[in-house]
Amino acid sequence: MIRAVVDTNVLFTGLTRLGPEARVVDLWVARKFVPCVSTALALEYEDVLGRKLGPEKRRRSLAALQALLSRAEFVPIWTRVRPMSPDPGDDFLIEAALNGRACLVSQNLKDLKVAEAALNISVLSAKQFLLALE
Repeated sequence: MIRAVVDTNVLFTGLTRLGPEARVVDLWVARKFVPCVSTALALEYEDVLGRKLGPEKRRRSLAALQALLSRAEFVPIWTRVRPMSPDPGDDFLIEAALNGRACLVSQNLKDLKVAEAALNISVLSAKQFLLALE
């Protein structure tokens, strides 16, 4: 089964809009892939959903997040590779993918290209990930 780290931008979009990102969230719920989540990533999910949504959407999204996290595999971070991205906020995602032996699903493919080449991590858009799951 495919192992994947889902970037916060994909999760946020998937919980708030229709499209390929929403399908990724649906497949997470259906356990069609192994979602790999580090502590740092889980905290970022919670922070972003808590800050960017109004009260009612925030409540529903945080409840959905708890359900998603209960279906995720916790990934301890044994190997650190910082700095690896032009955006330092992406380094913990790269580390989760590396330590979880997982691909990385993101809307920010450009900043993750160096890590993809240097660490042999597959970095996919939501659409590419859905094709890989087929």
